[in-house]
Amino acid sequence: MTNRSAHIGRAMLNAISRTYIRKIRPRAQAEIDWFAHQPSLDAAIEKAALAVNSRGKRYSHQRRLTKAALREALGNLLEESDAMEQARDFDTLFRLISAVVKPIHGIGELYVYDTSLRIGAKLNLFPIRVYLHAGTKVGARALGLDGSAATLRVSALPREFRTLEPHEVEDVLCIFKDELKTTTAATKPRDSPKRSWCY
Repeated sequence: MTNRSAHIGRAMLNAISRTYIRKIRPRAQAEIDWFAHQPSLDAAIEKAALAVNSRGKRYSHQRRLTKAALREALGNLLEESDAMEQARDFDTLFRLISAVVKPIHGIGELYVYDTSLRIGAKLNLFPIRVYLHAGTKVGARALGLDGSAATLRVSALPREFRTLEPHEVEDVLCIFKDELKTTTAATKPRDSPKRSWCY
């Protein structure tokens, strides 16, 4: 445990982990399952590229992106569907998606990660490290971890978070970043977070 996470306290980290498992994991897993069960890879790419959730609504993370940017991303991603299908790990998929959508105006690192995770669900490819972007970097720094890194090893995390999957830790670092920044061991995390999958 880092000095910062020791200050936050094991009880607080355990409480965050339990809150995530109880309140957020079911909804986040349902979304992952929804992408996994799309009828084809192209169907999953379309939903992921347009940032559409299982209710037909746009994910809040991508609400500010223009329809033109999302449509351009969709076209670029569909052209690479064969290459995606050949990917053997999440990092390869992530790098491929990043290369084809990052040049589009308005597309940032969070879109790249979210889209990779959603398409990865269809391909059964999930991160084995914790990917960091704007929100998760704040949470990582609050724990005394290297917030400038692109990814973190699970072994670098506080013990209380190591039972979570890497993509779940990404979620936790984003959703609970404010608690991790400001809390003391006596403070409880929000019991009913409004967001899941860091929406």
